[in-house]
Amino acid sequence: MIFIVGVLGTAYFFEHVLDIHPCALCQYQRLAWWIALGVAGVTFYLRRKTTLLLTGLTLTIVVILAGAATAGYHVGVEQKWWEGPTSCTSGGLNDLDINALKDAIMSAPVIRCDEVAWSLFGISMAGYNLVLALGAATAIGLLIRKAMR
Repeated sequence: MIFIVGVLGTAYFFEHVLDIHPCALCQYQRLAWWIALGVAGVTFYLRRKTTLLLTGLTLTIVVILAGAATAGYHVGVEQKWWEGPTSCTSGGLNDLDINALKDAIMSAPVIRCDEVAWSLFGISMAGYNLVLALGAATAIGLLIRKAMR
């Protein structure tokens, strides 16, 4: 749970301190971490019952892997390997009628999913999130394996 809090804390630090706002795909990735935190918290509370512990840890892995899949998809959108959702990429204005275009202009600015807002060593935040999520899922899987011995 401390790891998950660290991941979320880092994301909110980037948003609120460094003023790097998340796109829609980033928000979905955060949602997966929040759900994983909730499941892990309930699992920790019920940890004395082995069946509930193993079920909770397995569910936590599933949620984290869903977040990893979203992060992998986001990396592909950023790298232009495939198109992202029209709601947060540059290609979404072609199909809009004039009223939809007006609504899009008048609404809050859209943070684009297909542009890398920050990177370190050529890896975007979505890329790091993918690595962290896969690492967390692996670590929890090893805990399950150890508990089943």
